[in-house]
Amino acid sequence: MAQMYTPPEAFGIVERGVYRTGPVHPTNFPFLRTLGLRTILLLSNDQTPKSVSAFCDETGAVPIPLGLQTWRPNIGWRPVSEELIKEGLEAILNVENHPIMVICPTGLHDTGTLIGCLRKLQGWNFNSTIVEYRSYTGGQGRYVNEQFIELFDMDLVTLPRSLPAWYSKDSGLF
Repeated sequence: MAQMYTPPEAFGIVERGVYRTGPVHPTNFPFLRTLGLRTILLLSNDQTPKSVSAFCDETGAVPIPLGLQTWRPNIGWRPVSEELIKEGLEAILNVENHPIMVICPTGLHDTGTLIGCLRKLQGWNFNSTIVEYRSYTGGQGRYVNEQFIELFDMDLVTLPRSLPAWYSKDSGLF
């Protein structure tokens, strides 16, 4: 009998070696194994699900519970914290973490905000960034997330020494 490969809901390829998704379930594990993940970046402020921890133990992928580490109550109008986005971008841009997958509870808003800020850092125009963000939200993007992306201070990000090939000084804003 052939192996079933079922990607998680809201799965997408961001760049070579960078993936995004919503929650993952054991039915997705055969597919995820094909990615050879080294790092799983968790944006939720909940504990890492036991199934994800077991997957990491089995495959050697390193879980980074970033949402749990950076969660702060009452962050005002901001949908996510600047610290979460800064730390997330630095993890994504460090090629030593690749292949890396970004997970949030829905795969839409927190992940979309992080990827939107990555696109801004890559020098994408704002309209293209928002089109990509909205394509994952089914056109139901959150205005506060879009505003966060637009106003995010890229100077907060410290670029790692080991940048991926797809990120160059010509593509990003330094």
